[in-house]
Amino acid sequence: MTRYDRQPVEILIEVKARDQTTHDTHNTVNLSTGGLAFRSERKLAPGDMVEIRVPLVSPPFEVKARVAWCKMREINYEIGVEFISHDDAFMAHMVEQVCLIEQYKQDILRTEGRLLSPEDAATEWISKYAARFPGSAETQ
Repeated sequence: MTRYDRQPVEILIEVKARDQTTHDTHNTVNLSTGGLAFRSERKLAPGDMVEIRVPLVSPPFEVKARVAWCKMREINYEIGVEFISHDDAFMAHMVEQVCLIEQYKQDILRTEGRLLSPEDAATEWISKYAARFPGSAETQ
């Protein structure tokens, strides 16, 4: 059972399982402070350790995670991982916000045709959603 509020967001991440020498690219399904879910063509077993890299942020966010569950979907697997360290969970919270802002930027371009700078997207997102974002200063 999920212990954290998950935010639906689709971003590219890189995942490396223990038996791999390189990272594979996958799309996330959702993110939370405690972990994330992503789609994969490869099945992973609960308990497997993986390295996750989020190249969207600079420098890229890198974290070790444990596979919590793996479910077969129509054409691939959906895999949920949990972060190991509380420090990683805190950093993931920051990355989660950056990813949500990037998704907002893409949504605005798609729906309104406006191309926002990263700063403008962050300003708009913060004014609209930060107070409802779990763990933000406004909700504490």
